[in-house]
Amino acid sequence: MSTFGTLFRVTTYGESHCASVGCIVDGVPPGLKLTAADIQVQLSRRRPGQSNLTTPRNEKDLVLIQSGVEHDHTLGTPIGLLVKNEDQRPHDYTETDLYPRPSHADYTYLTKYGIKASSGGGRSSARETIGRVAAGAIADLYLQQIHGITIVAFVSSVGKISIPSTTVSSTKEDDDHIDDVLNPEYIELLTTVTREKVDEDVTRCPHAGTREAMKARIIRAKEANDSIGGTVTCVIRGLPGGLGEPVFDKFHAKLAHAMLSIPATKAFEIGSGFAGTQVPGSRHNDPFVLKENGGLATSTNWSGGVQGGITNGEDVYFKVGFKSPATISRPQETAQYDGTPGTLAARGRHDPCVVPRAVPIVESMAALVVMDQLMIQNARRATAALLPPVTSLPPTMVLPPGNK
Repeated sequence: MSTFGTLFRVTTYGESHCASVGCIVDGVPPGLKLTAADIQVQLSRRRPGQSNLTTPRNEKDLVLIQSGVEHDHTLGTPIGLLVKNEDQRPHDYTETDLYPRPSHADYTYLTKYGIKASSGGGRSSARETIGRVAAGAIADLYLQQIHGITIVAFVSSVGKISIPSTTVSSTKEDDDHIDDVLNPEYIELLTTVTREKVDEDVTRCPHAGTREAMKARIIRAKEANDSIGGTVTCVIRGLPGGLGEPVFDKFHAKLAHAMLSIPATKAFEIGSGFAGTQVPGSRHNDPFVLKENGGLATSTNWSGGVQGGITNGEDVYFKVGFKSPATISRPQETAQYDGTPGTLAARGRHDPCVVPRAVPIVESMAALVVMDQLMIQNARRATAALLPPVTSLPPTMVLPPGNK
């Protein structure tokens, strides 16, 4: 479906070559100061044509607020956001009249609906993500202003080139000597990285020792009329504990849902992820320590800020894997819709690697998850606060006095 969220709900619309794309955002709190410029920042980070590493499609992606805002303040009613498609070239897709693009959604959309958009990727195009990013920018603005929550994503790998993150793995059966899942430098990066630092380079990789190699790898794929994949890592800082709805809507389950709904995604891991499977529990567990305010924190954070599907107040960090873009101009042996063998060399303007432009998309989907989960938890607490205090419970059922 095209709607995401429970209390903070976003419905996106549009295809790659239609008149416009956009969304309806429902559940935005009334009274939030909001202008088109607040939304445009993230849309401009997502737009095509930013560098020689992206598609040359020339779209300004300027957002128009259609409803729900007056005198630069939200009304609490649905907000309509519209972005015009201005640089469509349907004639670039005549080959796909005969051929379904390998590993693209052409064939599967036809099998599902019995009809599809005549050119471009239709709803499976990354143009659809404009609505997500616009809605996410509103959530992001509220989260920063009201709760001090920051969300930063960055490119962590392109092809086989990665920011050094894990400790040296062992192939020996006796691997109990491994001290940490992630190296200290990478943990420091997760703690301190900012969007400004990420945007210093067109790769959106904040690691100086890695980004030049990433850039060269993307250009090599582009010059070969090919493509390459990569990963985007995201960290959410300042989250309160208590977000997430076990058992089926756990916080990390909602994050995974959000991330894997983004076009071209193939993988998701949170916290130590798959690397955590190589470390004994005695090294992987996050011990609790007392905070200055009397509450609990953890001395390590291999859990990625989520335990039992509920946030624990630590930073949430996760990684999303994006496949190599399916549409390439390099000739591929494949078959037409009727099964006739042939060669497809797709035309059109496409990213040789999507991860630099995927960074604000990942941030925006994370913001939508956090906003929705925060509103759900706040509604629960506000409703519970109307009940008389319960003072007769045994100590094992409640937090001790002073713990926050």
